[in-house]
Amino acid sequence: MRSRFTTRSARMALAVLAALALGGAATATATADSSGSSTQACATSDLTFSVKTETEAGGYYLITAKAKPGIICHLEGVSPSASFGSHPNTGVSPAEQSASDDVVLAGSDAAYAGINPKTTADDNGVQFDQLHLSVAGDEENSVTLHLPDTATVDQPIATNWHADPADAVPFIG
Repeated sequence: MRSRFTTRSARMALAVLAALALGGAATATATADSSGSSTQACATSDLTFSVKTETEAGGYYLITAKAKPGIICHLEGVSPSASFGSHPNTGVSPAEQSASDDVVLAGSDAAYAGINPKTTADDNGVQFDQLHLSVAGDEENSVTLHLPDTATVDQPIATNWHADPADAVPFIG
């Protein structure tokens, strides 16, 4: 019998662990509520990242984060810390005004963030072929991702981390 006093976060963690234990090849995709989770917060070193170019919304980079083998952690539903270079104008600003749900990462589960390198409608900008990225709060352990193409950067923005890549499209509005 389930206790009525069990928190949503505790139930979520139990469901994730049960799914991982029961289905050797099965994976659990879950989001935790933003008030917290019983999993550890992801550090940049807990994750592997990939980047690909998307054409929707005028073009952006879709960043995919996955937990390394044996790691179960959650990414807070805020935008990643990112910059294309060391100049202040290349730092990525949040595209969303509030936090999203945390994303629990284990096995093949992924979190997605979208980064639009240029939000201005002019020809200004500086070109870069790398992106420096970290989990918010872990900036001293950033990783450098090689972009699939050269980006013209001017007032870049990033979405929060999301469990669904369709939610990571950085619309300019």
